Parts: sequence; structure tokens; C-alpha cells
Amino acid sequence: MQKHNTSIRVRYAETDQMGVVYHGNYAQFFEIGRTEWLRSLGITYKYMEKTGIMLPVISLSCNFKKSALYDDELTISTTLKKTPTVKIEFDYEITNQNNELICTGNTILAFINTETKKPMRCPDYILDKLAVLKK
Repeated sequence: MQKHNTSIRVRYAETDQMGVVYHGNYAQFFEIGRTEWLRSLGITYKYMEKTGIMLPVISLSCNFKKSALYDDELTISTTLKKTPTVKIEFDYEITNQNNELICTGNTILAFINTETKKPMRCPDYILDKLAVLKK
């Protein structure tokens, strides 16, 4: 489905004493990928929250293939796995500047109404943008 690439450079603060990216940072890299995926559609988390929608992560997996190092330029490829319903699912591939696969991952997020704190359907404005892309 819809795929988007985002580039980032590994900062010193994201690494351990050996210059290797700390594993916990990959969840943040995935967040960067999906927020930029949404932004590429003209939608921001800020707008979603303003319209009463939260999007918490309910599942996250990461499979490490190679270490990312300080000052590496990483490309986060974010792909929508299927048309969202009450959940939205993304697959990720992170590669370095040499196009070496660093890791793959997956997240599932749920659309939650900020007032009721209950699950809700994907908003029409996201489905409408995705329908235009399929044409």
C-alpha cells in the first residue's frame, strides 16, 4: 500500500559507549516514520488530537539485522499494511547510507476517542486521502 521514506542521522545521544544505536530508540525511529507518513498525506498528529483522536501503539515488534552507528544516515521506509479500520498497521524497514538493512519492524495503533477513551473507526479524512492514492 502507501509507502513513505524519511531520512534521519543518528545522533550521539542515541548511541551507547560503543557508538551503536541503543535498541530502545528504534520505537522512536518508527514513530518518526509513521508521523512523516501521515504528514505526506497532509495530516498531523496535532490535527488528529485537536479533532478528538488519539493513536496509541498497541503492538510493536522489531527484528534487528545489523547495528546502526553514530552519524549513520538512516532511511526509514514506512508502509501502510492494509486499509485502516479501528486499527492502523505499519511495516518498517530501516537501512543505512550503504543501503544495508538495519532492521524491520511493525506497529499496530488503535484509533481512540479522546473524550470517551474508547476505540473508534478510522476517520473519514484519512480514508478519503487513501482512496485518492489508490486511483
